[in-house]
Amino acid sequence: MTRTAHAFWLRAPGEGEIRPVTLTEPGADEVLVRSRYSGVSRGTETLVFAGAVPASQYATMRAPFQEGDFPAPVKYGYLSVGEVEQGPAHLRGRTVFCLHPHQSAYVVPADAVTVVPDAVPAARAVLAGTVETAVNALWDAAPLIGDRVSVVGGGMVGCAVAALLARFPGVRVELVDTDPTRAEVAAALGVDFATGETATGGRDLVVHASATAAGLQRGLDLLAPEGTLLELSWYGDRPVQLALGGAFHSGRLTIRSSQVGMVAPARRGSRSYADRMALALDLLTDPAFDALLTGRSPFAELPDVLARLSGGTLPALCHLITYDGE
Repeated sequence: MTRTAHAFWLRAPGEGEIRPVTLTEPGADEVLVRSRYSGVSRGTETLVFAGAVPASQYATMRAPFQEGDFPAPVKYGYLSVGEVEQGPAHLRGRTVFCLHPHQSAYVVPADAVTVVPDAVPAARAVLAGTVETAVNALWDAAPLIGDRVSVVGGGMVGCAVAALLARFPGVRVELVDTDPTRAEVAAALGVDFATGETATGGRDLVVHASATAAGLQRGLDLLAPEGTLLELSWYGDRPVQLALGGAFHSGRLTIRSSQVGMVAPARRGSRSYADRMALALDLLTDPAFDALLTGRSPFAELPDVLARLSGGTLPALCHLITYDGE
């Protein structure tokens, strides 16, 4: 028995479309998932939409279940929540998260989905991939009790990191962004807010997620002597210029990268990818994360949504895509 679903494809840089997809009958160890929501990861997906993935990163940036190749045509995305319609008995009828491109239904191996806890609304669960990135970043950064921490860049990832840091005992967190409206999001997450000009200095740790050279430079300038900046931004094919004179050497500052593609070394021996994803979903029981869901559109409008996000005319943190009237 075959079924027809629909998927979003990037036909050419800056041009998206919805295409029909033929689904095969799921095998014994597979599930058929009917999508309820997917989320647009504004930073990475707009770079993909613009065709800005560097050729050297084509293999590294492949998403699970991606079809096609960069720059285009390519089926890309990785924040999907749906209901299992067919599959093993313990999964049938369950709401699950999957790292899958935007598609109305799909067949994947059963071990590619993670059950969403009952206490996590399906719409909020699309943030699991972003919170997983934040978890990995904090395993890399290893903040200490009482640390003074700034998160520079109030996008999806930056806000997710700030939300988790707010739970650390004695840690004072400041979200730094050029957009003053992010102050409302910071308040919802329980952290302080500042613009680049008013940001507090003398920080033990700065997590940078603005994907701008100016934000990276400001983050370095905020560090206390021997402080660390953890770089989460992905710049695509854009070069980054940084001034490393001044206090960089005398202050013995550190810049360290973090990337979700591998489990952080501090936990690699004791945590699997599945463990990390399950933890991210458990953390999403906190309703504060709803502040990251800043709009919704039906699946049919996704080509236009991505064009507007890429062009900057649609402001958003995580834009929710709905299926079948959700």
